[in-house]
Amino acid sequence: MKNTDNNDAKSGKKVAAKSSAAAGLRELFIDELKDIIYAERALLKALPKMAKNASEPKLISAIEDHVKVTEGQVKRLDDIFEILGESNRGKKCDAMEGLIKEGESILEETEAGPVRDAGIISASQKIEHYEIASYGTLAAFARTLGEDEVASLLEATLAEEKEADALLTDSAYNAINFEAAENDK
Repeated sequence: MKNTDNNDAKSGKKVAAKSSAAAGLRELFIDELKDIIYAERALLKALPKMAKNASEPKLISAIEDHVKVTEGQVKRLDDIFEILGESNRGKKCDAMEGLIKEGESILEETEAGPVRDAGIISASQKIEHYEIASYGTLAAFARTLGEDEVASLLEATLAEEKEADALLTDSAYNAINFEAAENDK
């Protein structure tokens, strides 16, 4: 029985690279930049739905503010592509697609109110953690490649993502999670 690449990956066997696979760090770096710009653009479409389905005013405001921040991050990524002389055409980000889908499931599986708000925060933090990992890696790649201006721009976005995560943690712990827990009593 012939194994496919997918089966090989699941079984722990070595996977053959596609013919279009990145051969060097710079190529991988550009590929990952295309992935994150797609992710940010997809997030710009998903955030308003989260805000519309939240009930706590501070959470709604935080999500709406993050839309503006994300717009700035997309602009910053556009600048990075220009600096690098590369196309800013995104590449489908399966991770972000999955995280957004999970967030939509939370909306469908919770009643409006504090429990849904807690779910929105959970989904949002998963997204923030993905972005933190992505921007940290991208900044490290940029520094390694001697792209210091690009690295500085990526580090600015990384700081914004960490700030958003801290704000979500604060919102969850200081109010929303406790309100949601009251529903269990």
